[in-house]
Amino acid sequence: MIFGGEALEVPTLAPWFERNDERRTRLVNMYGITETTVHVTYRPLGMADTKRIGASPIGSRIPDLRTYILDAQRRPVPVGVTGELYVGGAGVARGYLNRPELTAERFLDDPFVAGERMYKTGDLGRWLADGTIEFLGRNDFQVKIRGFRIELGEIEARLGEHEAVREAVVIAREANGDVRLVAYYVGEEVDAALLRAHLGSTLPDYMLPAAYVRLETMPLTTNGKLDRKALPAPEGYAYAAREYEAPVGETEIALAEIWAEVLGLERVGRHDNFFENGGHSLLVVMLIERMRRKGLHADVRAIFATPTIAELATAMHGAPAAVEVPPNLIPQAQADDDLDLDSMNVEIYL
Repeated sequence: MIFGGEALEVPTLAPWFERNDERRTRLVNMYGITETTVHVTYRPLGMADTKRIGASPIGSRIPDLRTYILDAQRRPVPVGVTGELYVGGAGVARGYLNRPELTAERFLDDPFVAGERMYKTGDLGRWLADGTIEFLGRNDFQVKIRGFRIELGEIEARLGEHEAVREAVVIAREANGDVRLVAYYVGEEVDAALLRAHLGSTLPDYMLPAAYVRLETMPLTTNGKLDRKALPAPEGYAYAAREYEAPVGETEIALAEIWAEVLGLERVGRHDNFFENGGHSLLVVMLIERMRRKGLHADVRAIFATPTIAELATAMHGAPAAVEVPPNLIPQAQADDDLDLDSMNVEIYL
C-alpha cells in the first residue's frame, strides 16, 4: 500500500500496525511530483516510525533520480538543516507546455552534473543522519515579518516534535495593523508558555509564534485540504501569559492599559511579559510613544531590560522624567556642507 499526494502523518498509522502484521502488507510512503514523472523517493514504514512526531519521512531517492537539498544560493545544506528540495535525473520533465517563463524559473541547469537539468520543487526538507529525507512542507508558505524571512513549515515541524502535539499549522495573521505568527495544534492541551519554550530551544526569537491555539480538528475544505481561512483568531488564553495578577498602583494600571491597547489584548497582568505576548521591537516604539502621551517616560533599553509591567514600573520610579539630549558639537556650517538631508534616505532599525 503506497501513500502519496499529501504529507503523511505517520503516527496516525499506529492503530493499523496494532491490528495487522506488517510482514503481510507493506506500507510505503512515497514523495513525488508531476514534473519529475510522479515518484521521487520512497520510505518503507514500520511500527517504529509511528513514534516519529512532526515532519513526514519520505526516505531515499528511486534509482534513476538525484535529490539535492539546497539553500537560497543553491548550495548543499548540512545534515539536519532545512533547505529546498531539487530533483535531477531521468524523470525530470522537459518543461511546461507554452509557458517558457515558468519553465526557465523551475527547470534549471544542474550545477553538480554537467549537461543535466534539475527541477526546483518549492518543497522544504532536511537530511537525516541515516541519509534519508524528511519533508517539512512548502516554501510557498514563507512569510516576511519585520525584515525576517520565515519558513512556516520549519516552525510547524519543530512544534510537531512536542510529545503532546499530533498536528500543527502556523500562519501569519494581521491584528491591530501588526502581523504576528499564530500556531494551531491538535493534541493534548498545553500551556502556551511551555510550547513557546519548546520552540525557543531550537528556533530564534523572531520565529516564535505569539499565540498557540488548540483545536479538536483542523478545518478542511470540501476537497479535504487544510482551510487556512477558517482558522480562528486567537483569544487571550492562547498567549504565553503568566498567572494573572492585577496591576498595583497608578503607574502599573496606566501601563497595563497601554500594553493591552498596543498588543490587542483584553487585559495585561503585572507579571505578563511584553515580548511573550506578541510584542517586538517595532511595537516598542509605539509603546514608548503611547506612554509619553500619558506622562510616562522610558527608553527602548528599559523596555527590553524590564519587559513586565511590575519591573518597568519599578525601574521608571528611579529614572529621570525625560531623556537629556547632549548638545550638538558639529558646527552648523560644516553640517550644511557635508549633509544634504533632503536627498537622504534614512532607515532606522531597532
